[in-house]
Amino acid sequence: MRFVRYLVTGSDTPNWGIVEGDEIQPITDAPYLKYEHATTGKINRSNVTLLPPVEPSKIVCVGLNYHAHVDASYSADKAPKRPLLFFKPPSSIIGHGETIIHPTASKRVDYEAELGVVIGKKTSKVSEEDALSYLFGYTCVNDVTARDLQKVDGQWARAKGFDTFCPVGPELVTEVDYTDLLVEGILNDKV
Repeated sequence: MRFVRYLVTGSDTPNWGIVEGDEIQPITDAPYLKYEHATTGKINRSNVTLLPPVEPSKIVCVGLNYHAHVDASYSADKAPKRPLLFFKPPSSIIGHGETIIHPTASKRVDYEAELGVVIGKKTSKVSEEDALSYLFGYTCVNDVTARDLQKVDGQWARAKGFDTFCPVGPELVTEVDYTDLLVEGILNDKV
């Protein structure tokens, strides 16, 4: 299924819905909660503004998760032995197509196309065997980074945490085979 969060033109109340072609079937709550189809009729996608399809309390990211990126950043003997985790604050989230604000403190802002994994229920200390049962779906994420500040600071909080540095969406998708996905970043029609 494909879910979206949206505003109907002229309204400031966020809604959730299921994408059905060019239309959205409104639902009564977030898709990872118990919801029903709303009593209102379907809405044409051209009559809505899409919002980020998530409202997380925290965003946990894995750094250096592409072999080519690790190879370019470290020598083989200095590559991290374990996943390098970092957080992005919820204030960094913006919707698909919204404007990323380039901070004046940085001369080099990079973008990275990432697969966002959306956890569907409260969890802690989950075993590897049970991990997928807590997953709700996937979305597109742009991990924006002030690369020069990351290098100067030696840690990633400021460089990756600016407001607008985490565009997400446009949809939250379930029933996807994550082992066979292609993630691409496209800028000005160039991959």
